[in-house]
Amino acid sequence: MNSFAHALPFLDDPYFAVGCCIPDWLSACDRKCRARERRALAFTESKDPLIAKVARGVVQHHQDDLWFHQTAAFNQMVVEFSVSLRDVFNDNHSLRPRFFGHVVIELFLDALLDEKFPGELERFYKQLESIDGTCVENAVNLFANRPTDKLEVGIERFRQARYLFDYRTDRGVAFRIGGVFKRLKLEPFDERILDWMPAARQRVIEKAPALLVGLSRVF
Repeated sequence: MNSFAHALPFLDDPYFAVGCCIPDWLSACDRKCRARERRALAFTESKDPLIAKVARGVVQHHQDDLWFHQTAAFNQMVVEFSVSLRDVFNDNHSLRPRFFGHVVIELFLDALLDEKFPGELERFYKQLESIDGTCVENAVNLFANRPTDKLEVGIERFRQARYLFDYRTDRGVAFRIGGVFKRLKLEPFDERILDWMPAARQRVIEKAPALLVGLSRVF
């Protein structure tokens, strides 16, 4: 699952919703810093309500990822996409096909939820403007495996870039995954990926109820 899918059920509670995104945001802004479920659990009953909400959001993120990555639909689709990408790009040896196949499912699902719940993605970003990034970073540093001074900046970058809106188009999705590839020192796929993506997006739309079975509270 990606940021919007994680946060969507909890948009009425901005700090909880932000906590749901923290593990993924740390992966982007400070890869050596991790917010693990076990350590966050110790702070879910903190007397400080902000700390408790952020910690509970982190725990929710890991619980959601656990069921999502274990669904048969997700694992079958990752294999399906990986095989077809290997065929298109004649790439049988690198991690690119499986990585792209995994991530593109999550980004297409965010776009689908954006379409299904109009206005909620904009509300998500507006609520991010109301949170105190310093307080969130300080809360995460209570239970992260190592301190970070990059999370507050990362949250602000996320707010400014508004890149979740890019997932509405195949070119936007390809561009954003290409950026992740570059950070990981992988060669992005060339323009042929844009011919591959429409059918893949439709497959994700068709399988969305099975993919998001754990989000029955919103889907």
